[in-house]
Amino acid sequence: MALYAIGDLHLSLGSDKPMDVFGGDWSNYIEKIKAGFSLLSPDDVCVLCGDTSWGMSFEESLKDFMFISGLPPGKIIILKGNHDYWWATVTKMNAYFKENGIDNISILNNNCFFYQGTAICGTRGWLMDGETDVEHNKKVMARETARLRASLLAADNAEIKLCFFHYPPRFKDMVCYDIIDVMNEFGVKNCWYGHIHGYGHRFAVRGEVDGIEYEMVSADFVDFMPQRIM
Repeated sequence: MALYAIGDLHLSLGSDKPMDVFGGDWSNYIEKIKAGFSLLSPDDVCVLCGDTSWGMSFEESLKDFMFISGLPPGKIIILKGNHDYWWATVTKMNAYFKENGIDNISILNNNCFFYQGTAICGTRGWLMDGETDVEHNKKVMARETARLRASLLAADNAEIKLCFFHYPPRFKDMVCYDIIDVMNEFGVKNCWYGHIHGYGHRFAVRGEVDGIEYEMVSADFVDFMPQRIM
């Protein structure tokens, strides 16, 4: 039994936005995903760090969810990415999964899950990149910070709390102090994120910074191989 993470699968089995059009690392990416996940087992848990499906609705995303559900891990935990336009309330998403016989995908949103006593926490996150309206930035950051806090509070007295995001808490010279402050408050020492692709890989913050270990798991960065965490 092991815990893994990967982000940004960008599946498009029920819509017309295949990532193969970008060539390079994304060529034949569905087969690469299958190959990467083939090394996992039904006893394993895998966290998907956002941008899972290009579908604009549940209906457009269903083939992607069925594909994910059919992968080897016995439990898959997903969180929201900036391109997950199908995202709805947890109640609606769980109901749709149940309606379609999907019983191994769980939603990480204002809650947490446990892996052998370790708390799996997180939220989408946000990048204060200066290109968006200041007030909008503040509003979104406040919402994401509240969601992260709720997730960590749900972890209760778990000795180890791990955080998973879509957006990186640190990237280039951008630092999301609000997010980082909450992680520090709850004693989080490790986090994983996605979102960054291509040329941006070289600017990714990896390794320990001020007591927190950062690691990027964007699918094209990790060669579509889920990364083992525990």
